Amino acid sequence: MATPRRERPADPLPRAVALLAAGKWREAHTIVQEEESKLGAWLHGIVHTLEGDLGNARYWYRRAGRAFPGAEALKTELAAARRAVRAGGRARSGPRPRS
Repeated sequence: MATPRRERPADPLPRAVALLAAGKWREAHTIVQEEESKLGAWLHGIVHTLEGDLGNARYWYRRAGRAFPGAEALKTELAAARRAVRAGGRARSGPRPRS
């Protein structure tokens, strides 16, 4: 008998944002590491900012096409990410990263 396959939620990113807002970056990381979208990459950058791994956060911000605003902007970034997820990922991509 075949093992039933677990279905992923249609859009797991709202859950990832809720976890990030609660400071549960490990759980959020499990979700965002499966994502390939720019929004997923941005959330991945926020995960690593919360974790304190700023070098890795910068990498994920570049993958998202966003400038890394630094750890001090975490509250603002979480609010913007929440709005972007609610809008279905159609939020403004933010400033271009510097080369």
